[in-house]
Amino acid sequence: MKGFELVVAAVLLVLSGKGAECSDPRILTSSPEAPGEEILMCNLTDLSFQISGHEWYKGDKLVHEDKDGSLITTYNITKVNVESSGQYTCKFLTVPDLSGVINVTVPPHVMAYKKSEHGNEGDTGVMTCKSNAYPLVEQWMWYRVSEDGSVQAIVNGTDERYFIKSAGNKTELRIHQLDIEKDQGDYICNGTNMLGTTGATVALRVRSRLAALWPFLGIVAEVIILVTIIFIYEKRRKPDEAPEDDDGGSAPLKSNAGANHETVRQRNSS
Repeated sequence: MKGFELVVAAVLLVLSGKGAECSDPRILTSSPEAPGEEILMCNLTDLSFQISGHEWYKGDKLVHEDKDGSLITTYNITKVNVESSGQYTCKFLTVPDLSGVINVTVPPHVMAYKKSEHGNEGDTGVMTCKSNAYPLVEQWMWYRVSEDGSVQAIVNGTDERYFIKSAGNKTELRIHQLDIEKDQGDYICNGTNMLGTTGATVALRVRSRLAALWPFLGIVAEVIILVTIIFIYEKRRKPDEAPEDDDGGSAPLKSNAGANHETVRQRNSS
């Protein structure tokens, strides 16, 4: 199958009454009918069972059921990928029920929880990767990418600040006491199962200890600038008020003009 290697392991468990005899059961898988398709098939070879239907499960989820009494039941996977990989169970509705298991497997599909992680200097940095593919990842590895492009493996014990915890399809790298000079850069997590190895890259960014103070310092700077603008505005505004004082000083001129007018009137009357 293009892009994926499909490994199908099938086991059919036959449960019957004490003393009953039956032939060896088999599960057969067909070749894909079209690129990207896969038909899962279960074939019950014992003719002594009365079949009232079939059921197909992906994990614990029922994905198909019918009332057919055939010795053969099939389930079509449209495309074999990460989402469709997993453990499928075909069940023959007999007395008792008979079931078989088919494992649809693909290489790991490793993804980083976050492509970029941030941490403050002196704190603990955490980077996490996961894989949703079946089967589970058998081995996880972490690597540090140096400035010159070389890759260095990280394992527990090489540096007391590094701690790796892996379980199934999840792995986590913790770096204690982050150092902005030593720890900032790219890290690679690789997952391996029976079908291959894939990886993902996480960029770790370490902030300075003073990073938390920048918002506060920004507010202080804005206040200082605002006070300075107000001070300059008030200082330039005072000379403009001088003409108003001059207008007030011209009042005596109006008073003298009135006195002169009164003198002229007295002369005319005489």
